[in-house]
Amino acid sequence: MITDTHTHLYSEQFDEDREAMMQRAFDAGIERFFIPAIDSSYTQRMLDLELQYPKHTFLMMGLHPTSVKADYKEELKKVKEWIDKRHFYAIGEIGIDLYWDKTFLKEQQDVFRTQIQWAKEKKLPIAIHCREAFDEIFEVLELEKGEDLRGIFHCFTGTIEQAHRAISYNMKLGIGGVVTFKNGKIDQFLNQIDLKHIVLETDAPYLAPTPYRGKRNESSYITQVVDKLVDIYGLSYDEIAEITTQNSRDVFGA
Repeated sequence: MITDTHTHLYSEQFDEDREAMMQRAFDAGIERFFIPAIDSSYTQRMLDLELQYPKHTFLMMGLHPTSVKADYKEELKKVKEWIDKRHFYAIGEIGIDLYWDKTFLKEQQDVFRTQIQWAKEKKLPIAIHCREAFDEIFEVLELEKGEDLRGIFHCFTGTIEQAHRAISYNMKLGIGGVVTFKNGKIDQFLNQIDLKHIVLETDAPYLAPTPYRGKRNESSYITQVVDKLVDIYGLSYDEIAEITTQNSRDVFGA
């Protein structure tokens, strides 16, 4: 069994062939899909997905950093209402993104820290989005570190030093398509990171692995990531699948 710890299966990009796409994933042995939130405009789509695949989908709730705009307080209020209303498996995806826009950096930092504190109150893990913001992310994690902080550093693309620092905050590293890229770089040191710190993800429909790079990603393509980790760690396909799925259970409690 393989677990995709980060996949946007509710995306509009799957509207025309979602059932066929899901069947391809099931056929490939992917049975668990953890679904990160973006903002309130996608909440109903997430709930609909859960209704359609109740045994396979596990929802998160949170406000994505690129959705932190002038109305962020209203969006944050909706996140809080939802996590008080029902169970979610994580608070995510949350974090800081300085690739697209630096206008709301202070607000992103405040929103990130607020949602971490909610996660701790609910005893939930977090799923971190970090783009060109390692220093800013670590600054917040340093303030919030402790036994009650845990989660996944989604789509990890940093250096080995940044990997060790992320792990020091009780974070697993979310490894997806980037590990298959020629210029992805993380494949050069990943064998120095114990597999117990690794979980698998696709971030579908984004970041498709080689040989699908540049095309729409889907959860069945996670098998390409497993194949790459087989090469990196010298373990069997089944061992990679089993260990990383157990790691996901350790994080999410499911």
